[in-house]
Amino acid sequence: MSDESVAQAAAAVRARWPKRPEIAVILGTGLGGLGREIALECEIPYAEIPGFPLSTVETHAGKLLLGTLEGRPVAAMQGRFHRYEGYGLQRVAFPVYVLRALGAGTLVVSNISGGMHPLWAPGDLVLIVDHINLLGDNPLVGENDDRLGPRFPDMSEPYDPALRALARAVALEQGVTLREGVYVAEAGPNLETRAEYRMLRAIGADVVGMSTVPEVIAAVHAGMKVLGLSIITDQCLPDALEKADIQRIIATAMRAEPKLTNLIRGVVRRMAA
Repeated sequence: MSDESVAQAAAAVRARWPKRPEIAVILGTGLGGLGREIALECEIPYAEIPGFPLSTVETHAGKLLLGTLEGRPVAAMQGRFHRYEGYGLQRVAFPVYVLRALGAGTLVVSNISGGMHPLWAPGDLVLIVDHINLLGDNPLVGENDDRLGPRFPDMSEPYDPALRALARAVALEQGVTLREGVYVAEAGPNLETRAEYRMLRAIGADVVGMSTVPEVIAAVHAGMKVLGLSIITDQCLPDALEKADIQRIIATAMRAEPKLTNLIRGVVRRMAA
């Protein structure tokens, strides 16, 4: 990955939407509804942005949405990329550098996840406080372009404490239960075995998914502040494990999605104050 390829992609977007986004948002599986809340000014399919991968997941629209949310200019990815689609993590993370080059200083990442905490339930929102990378790769492996970020970025607080505090305050105002926990990323696409869930819980994870971590690593590398939010869509307790049903998982995400949308809107509104 190079600054030149990032600049080329950013220039292609800027040619169609010359504004500078303050906030970038990545919308995960079943979470595209926030896009409907954006006062849309431009919509660009990923295929029309140089260097962007193509989204192959059925529920991911594969579009970059550009406009305003709560009066602030935003760029929202309606769909993301995963290692299980066959993409290396540098390609997965590439759009984050483009969003940064466009001007976004804050990244809001959302996802769905399996819940391993015994007191949490499907439909709960989770504020991500930290993560564990078990993808078997890292988007920063290889030659570092110092124009994109430092060779050895600090990861002691990848999820911004001030943004987390703001999310907690907004959730309290809205009367929404907001769990706080550690997200672990696995490569997928299969879901985990009972033994794997036991291992993941033992090493300190509360929720598990197949995304987000490479995007956050890239964002921190690029100097962005990050807020991470997840919707628990299925219970992953090894001693009471049910067979995964992807349709039920997506349906759970869609039922909980209005809560997530309202929370993100509230955070953006308060950021603007």
